[in-house]
Amino acid sequence: IEPDSCMIDACRNAGIPLLQSTRMTTELEATIISWLKVRMAPMISVHGVLVDVYGEGVLIMGDSGIGKSEAALELIKRGHRLVADDVVELRKVSDDTVGSAPDITRHFIELRGIGIIDVKQMFGVECVKDTQSINMVIKLADWSKDKDYDRLGLKDNYTEFLGNKVICYDIPVRPGRNVECAAVNNRAKKMGYNAAQVLYERVTANMKNGN
Repeated sequence: IEPDSCMIDACRNAGIPLLQSTRMTTELEATIISWLKVRMAPMISVHGVLVDVYGEGVLIMGDSGIGKSEAALELIKRGHRLVADDVVELRKVSDDTVGSAPDITRHFIELRGIGIIDVKQMFGVECVKDTQSINMVIKLADWSKDKDYDRLGLKDNYTEFLGNKVICYDIPVRPGRNVECAAVNNRAKKMGYNAAQVLYERVTANMKNGN
């Protein structure tokens, strides 16, 4: 609807912008509400790297220099997508935790000894993504013979961001291949297949049969 002169004058006198769109009202309102819902959501910043691995949002965390960016680069080389490096902004949108990069560092990744890499420029637009829901957290740490690592994966551990729980794995190695495997395994679990549970049931059945 074209605004009349009275509305234009009132907005000009009050210093209020008057915007017009060719889109239908309901469509425009839905778009604005969706945008505001994300922009006005509770937000925190965490230190880590966020990548999209087979559609799973994987937040890689760990001490400085442990190899988070190097692991992400290996994933990118295999066709996965970078969302954020170093600083990840997390927003609580409904029941999801959504991650993105600050505008100033979007699509850039820092590698120690090499410097800043523009992932979008080097690997193409298909290797970057602006936002991604956090489906799992990978915590990288130096391997220690004194630490007891989960070898079967029967028990799920969780971490919490903005009141939302996210499944969390501790991986004592650096290569991206292990992150990739963890993402695939988590996706399989969500689809109803738990390899560790299947193995446990096989062993239990075998013991009952006296073998």
